[in-house]
Amino acid sequence: MRLRSLIVCAILLALVPAAPAFADDPTSTPTPSPSATQEKLEDGLALTGGTVRAIVELIDPAQNAPVAKQAAADSVDVVLRPESQPFMVVQGTAEELAALAADSRVTSIHRDRAYPPTAANNLTQIGADQAHAQGFVGTGQAVAVLDTGIDEDHPNFGNRIVDEACFSAVDEGVESLCPNGQTTQTGKGAANAMTARCLADNGENLCDHGSHVAGIAAGNGGVAPGAGIVAVQVFSRVNDESVCGEASCLLAYESSLRLALDYVLASTQPIAAVNLSLGGMPSEGSCDDSEEGTVFKPKIDALLAKGVATVVAAGNEYFEGTSFPACITSTVAVGANDDSDAIADFSNRGAGVDLFAPGVDIDSSVPDNQSAVYSGTSMATPHVAGALALLKAQSPQSPMTELIDKLKSTGRPYVYQVTDGTQVTTPRLDVLAALTGSAPQPPITQTPAPAPDDPDPSDPDPEPDPSDSSGPTPTPEPSESSSTPVPLPTLTVTVTVTVTPKAPATVCTRGTTGTRLTAKKWAVELHRSTGKLPDATLTCYLSLVQKASTVFPELTKASSLGTAYRVLKAKKTNLEKLDAALLTGWLNWAHGTNGTTTLKSAEKVRLTTKATNAALKKAAKSVLPK
Repeated sequence: MRLRSLIVCAILLALVPAAPAFADDPTSTPTPSPSATQEKLEDGLALTGGTVRAIVELIDPAQNAPVAKQAAADSVDVVLRPESQPFMVVQGTAEELAALAADSRVTSIHRDRAYPPTAANNLTQIGADQAHAQGFVGTGQAVAVLDTGIDEDHPNFGNRIVDEACFSAVDEGVESLCPNGQTTQTGKGAANAMTARCLADNGENLCDHGSHVAGIAAGNGGVAPGAGIVAVQVFSRVNDESVCGEASCLLAYESSLRLALDYVLASTQPIAAVNLSLGGMPSEGSCDDSEEGTVFKPKIDALLAKGVATVVAAGNEYFEGTSFPACITSTVAVGANDDSDAIADFSNRGAGVDLFAPGVDIDSSVPDNQSAVYSGTSMATPHVAGALALLKAQSPQSPMTELIDKLKSTGRPYVYQVTDGTQVTTPRLDVLAALTGSAPQPPITQTPAPAPDDPDPSDPDPEPDPSDSSGPTPTPEPSESSSTPVPLPTLTVTVTVTVTPKAPATVCTRGTTGTRLTAKKWAVELHRSTGKLPDATLTCYLSLVQKASTVFPELTKASSLGTAYRVLKAKKTNLEKLDAALLTGWLNWAHGTNGTTTLKSAEKVRLTTKATNAALKKAAKSVLPK
């Protein structure tokens, strides 16, 4: 599989320290500084051999054709070459990419990351029903929904779909979701979510997320029922169970998202907001200076300068921070609250979140003229996008930054403490107050969600029998020389459908126990029927690991219970020992322990092509439970 890890997933490479603690003995000969060519290549690019799908950044768009021609002459597979953009996408080996990086017209090369969608009706809570009654419906403005397409003839949208486009990457085992079967399509029908490739083998529509999001933002029963909808399909269909955890899933590649944002920027439609209900690697702070951040922030800033806000799901990891690209400071990062005016137990939170909005048990449109109840920050985000359409329609000449500030200043304050004891105040959306200029509602003090039951760490560690038929059947892992990078199989927010009457929202999120388990204990948990954690919880944890880590699954597969068990039990070579230690550390993080700095430093060592045995041993020791 030639897929790249979730965008937001290895997205925080710029936050990884240089890891001096893992250097070799200071008396040894210093390692020479990397050459200019090496500095252009992302750490760990094609480290395991084989080919990798990568974005080649160019000095300017004029270099696209000549560099692509030279690459093709050198037998590098050019898979995407947008003529007006300063980048192209290639498939190449480490040697081929290094040779390409030596070209002075190339500024950098990194993986083409893929992002999953993030996955309640609460118009009364945010005052939208009263706003509609007063004539505020968003007429004259539009919301651009960059997602999984839209059910064009759904009665919830009337005739308000004003434009459609599709940017859908293809690769081995990856299909385009553009109705024309190509990687790009524009115009009526381009974002159709009712095509055959949107249907799973069991008939389930994989592309329902976009219709649900669009319905919340600007459907007949949405926040801005008079606004137009610009529907842009940015996902691709992945047919690989080792990546998806099931036969097929949807992921959005970085290259597709970049083209979609540029399409919106060039649009002549009066767009108030771009909605991105997707996300990748969580960040404790700003990711403006990360590799992906330096690419996306200028695009988001350009949209903002044009009067278009980029509204992004903060993520569902129960994390004090935000997922990429919500961690870019010029976005509007949105967390989720429930109908009791409390922060949803799955929602990310903290100083990086700009607004909370309803995100629990939200009823909205899905394909085939149906409706469904979903929960997640994916559902909270379009509430804010729709609210900005209402404000922009009311005051079309006001700078978008002023409208965003108005939403923040009039929202109901949620007051809560984060782990280090710092008090944080984050407003909950109140669109009626923003439209009418009324004072914010009284603050609400939030309390953390209760911790779930934790397995007793004092229990003895029964050594699982790998031959036990009740356990997962581990599939042979490819050797280090043949494994290939793959994208994260799940998103920061797992979309969950609930039924009426309302049931508690179930979202894949980090645990809250904060208990550190050893590799041996995690092996017991992963071995079916021998641990105390449910398989669904463990599968959720592994999906979060895929999102947060740059090693799993880019270098080492640990997407299923069986493959993860094998990683923890291998530990023969120093690389295998480090992989086991890293997986142990990330599982503990998913289980609720805080802090990722040491893990990221150790991963940087793992991504180094010339790491010595001593450095690998030190890195492994640093992340093991004390």
